[in-house]
Amino acid sequence: MAEGATEAVAGGNALREAWGRLVAALQRGDVALAIAILAILTALIIPLAPWVLDMGLSISITFAVLVLMVSVFIEKPLQFSSFPTVLLMATLIRLSLNMASTRLILSHGATDGVTAAGHVIAAFSSFIMSGNFIIGIIVFTILVIVNFVVITKGSGRIAEVAARFTLDGLPGKQMAIDADLSAGLIDENQARKRRSDLEAESQFFGAMDGASKFVRGDAIAGLLIVAINIIAGMIIGMVQHGLSFSQAADIYTRLTIGDGLVTQVPALLVSVAAGLLVTKAGVQETVDRALFQQLAGYPRAIGTAGALMGLMAIVPGMPFVPFAVLSMSMGVAAVFLDRHQRREAGRKALEEEREAAMQSAAPSTEEPISTALRIDLVRLELGYGLLQMINTPKGVKLTDQIKALRRALAGEMGFVMPSVRIQDNMQLAANTYVIYVKEVETGRGDLRPNMLLVMDPRGEEITLAGEKTREPTFGLPAMWVDPVNREEALFRGYTVVDPPTIITTHITELIKDNMSELLSHAETQKLLDELDREQQKLVTELVPNLMTVGGLQRVLQNLLAERVSIRDLPTILEGVSEACGHTRNVMMITEHVRARLGRQISDSNTGPNGFIPLLTLSPEWEQAFAESLIGQTEEKQLSMAPSRLQDFIGRVRQSFERFAMEGEAPVLLTSPMVRPYVRSIVERFRPTTVVMSQSEIHPKAKIKTLGQI
Repeated sequence: MAEGATEAVAGGNALREAWGRLVAALQRGDVALAIAILAILTALIIPLAPWVLDMGLSISITFAVLVLMVSVFIEKPLQFSSFPTVLLMATLIRLSLNMASTRLILSHGATDGVTAAGHVIAAFSSFIMSGNFIIGIIVFTILVIVNFVVITKGSGRIAEVAARFTLDGLPGKQMAIDADLSAGLIDENQARKRRSDLEAESQFFGAMDGASKFVRGDAIAGLLIVAINIIAGMIIGMVQHGLSFSQAADIYTRLTIGDGLVTQVPALLVSVAAGLLVTKAGVQETVDRALFQQLAGYPRAIGTAGALMGLMAIVPGMPFVPFAVLSMSMGVAAVFLDRHQRREAGRKALEEEREAAMQSAAPSTEEPISTALRIDLVRLELGYGLLQMINTPKGVKLTDQIKALRRALAGEMGFVMPSVRIQDNMQLAANTYVIYVKEVETGRGDLRPNMLLVMDPRGEEITLAGEKTREPTFGLPAMWVDPVNREEALFRGYTVVDPPTIITTHITELIKDNMSELLSHAETQKLLDELDREQQKLVTELVPNLMTVGGLQRVLQNLLAERVSIRDLPTILEGVSEACGHTRNVMMITEHVRARLGRQISDSNTGPNGFIPLLTLSPEWEQAFAESLIGQTEEKQLSMAPSRLQDFIGRVRQSFERFAMEGEAPVLLTSPMVRPYVRSIVERFRPTTVVMSQSEIHPKAKIKTLGQI
């Protein structure tokens, strides 16, 4: 007895353990889904009892209603991205139930009558067909036409076009994401999310294009099953069960049409859900909000439609009551919506006024200390007498000229000029302006706002009546004259400029003198980031493997210090990459880059006559500079006796002044080895003098040697 009890307890424990494992497996979604799919496929083979078929048909209808409601309430199609899989599951459920009902109809139709395939099909056959199978055939045919010809065909076409345009626009959208990321409008996480959404969108519309074929195939399968059931059922009823033709036709047609109606109703619901999904592309709201807000957003349209319904009500032969009720309802709705929109507009205007009043009345908060630490890279301060150049209603404004200057500098030098902050300064004289670069005064001048500045390019005395002065940028003799003398001044060959142009010219020269200081690390990085995609490989190989961004910044600063344009940045990067193979000295790298830019440098120094005027350095001075270089290859320095330097400076100044009197602006030509050292001396007393090496003269450039130092 004890042994039997023990075995019973052990068997009970094993049963409970097995049950627990089964429950645990069913709680896992993947296992439950796999079991459900197997059950659906099993129904295609194993006969089902009528009550099981009733439960399956009820589940099919409920599932279709659920899918339709989810499609109505979602805001974006991607929120129901599993719809193609759901559509496949719904189609499988209907086909398996069709197979089970067909088996029951053909095997028990003659004996059990309309209840042979369960009570759900019997209810549909008796209620919808109203006891007349011809009505059932007509209703079933109309449902198939609506589903197959109208909804499914339209939804499939929309899904096909949406998939095509989504895939075609995929590269452009990806480039837009990359551009926003490069511009700093989004961070890496946002870019990753947008790329993921873009990929999901393309996959969804591609899957919807294929999923629409499920509905088409389901409708065709439904028609074939109905035809098979009717024909095969009548043959079975008459041959095997001895029914008359009319009896067999009545029984099997009722059962078949009832089965078809039960199948087509959920199929129609799922087709409508698919249509709602594919037509919601671009709508970021639920269907009810989108429809009501957009249809009810135009009271005049509703009122016009109500007036038309009123006219229809009084047309002879038309029923008065329905059209009159609709006309009155739409008229009332139009008046109500119009008043509602007016109240909403007034409320929004009142809220905006309150917010503006609160902002104006809000106490000013103390500025953070960080704002006091910021400096203006370029600032222009004007006396109160010059403010009219900014607010002038006619003529060219000073601000417009500065904007044009920034664009011109970018095109000429490849350098993006910082924004110029313009402010008034009551401590200045009325007609005085001051230009600051990095909070350091670099230039100032006095203007006459309502007069013109006249200069003689020949250097002769100006014979017009006016006030003598000096041009503030270059210090040349000039004269302020009345604007009425403009034509006469131009006729005499004088140069005539207005006050805004004087300030713009002054800013231009100061910016060119200080470009090397204004090119920051951040601006250098920005120049690299904005290079074309084809050049990004070069940037990746160069930075930071061969040179840091800071080292590249110093090379660009050296070029800008001598007013060499850095617009051809790819060539500069190629030169830097080549030079880094044998030296890391920034000065030597700069010299190699200048040689690579020989065509550009030669062209910029070519005179109006088509040749480069040269003033060469004599072999004696070349040797003197070469012998004065001390240190190793990477750390050479110039160590020349002060008396010798003074002699060189005097000879250079004397030669350039002599040629300047003849109207020439020659270029000082040296050997590549000593050029940077000669330039470092010349820039201290003649900063605008161009010093070129022999390797920078392009082979096709025309030269003219004017003399020798």
